[in-house]
Amino acid sequence: MPDSPTTAPETTLQDVLDFWFDEATPEQWFERDDAFDALIRERFADAIEAARAGALNEWCETPRGCLALILLIDQFSRNLYRGSPLAWSEDGRALSLTKLAIERGYDTALPLEGRKFLYMPLMHSEVIADRELSVNVFRGLAEEGAEGGENTLDFAVRHRDIIARFARFPHRNDTLGRRSTAEEIAFLKEPDSSF
Repeated sequence: MPDSPTTAPETTLQDVLDFWFDEATPEQWFERDDAFDALIRERFADAIEAARAGALNEWCETPRGCLALILLIDQFSRNLYRGSPLAWSEDGRALSLTKLAIERGYDTALPLEGRKFLYMPLMHSEVIADRELSVNVFRGLAEEGAEGGENTLDFAVRHRDIIARFARFPHRNDTLGRRSTAEEIAFLKEPDSSF
């Protein structure tokens, strides 16, 4: 992994948005794909590190920039750092950006597909209040006719129910060095128990 840069890389916020929404497919967004992870590493590792170091903070001054920054630290980080605690290490910051974007009304300036990923840090949070907000915003997207909106709402509800039951995502336990309870171990043997 490259050292954390102190200056922004050549990557623009438009590069991030074009890659995610025009080049990548929905299957690549949500399914493990080592080749896709490698492509993100090749094209965006420097930008992800710059975002993590705060070098791209000015992006959050516009709706599209805020979305691009969230994509880097929330979605792309999961690909770049798969299997490492670093995959979730910026979740708190991504969540703060999501809440800031909602407060500023950025979400209403984005297309429905963009809003889905602007809201995604709410779905990734292990805090039940965030989970409830997640269900509400994804219900709104479904009601507005977002492509795959009902499916995304179903995932938001399932994520919320896991947090309500365990107060955390059990599938993260091993990677984060957390001890799983017997109930969590049994749950992880069930189909579709991890995301």
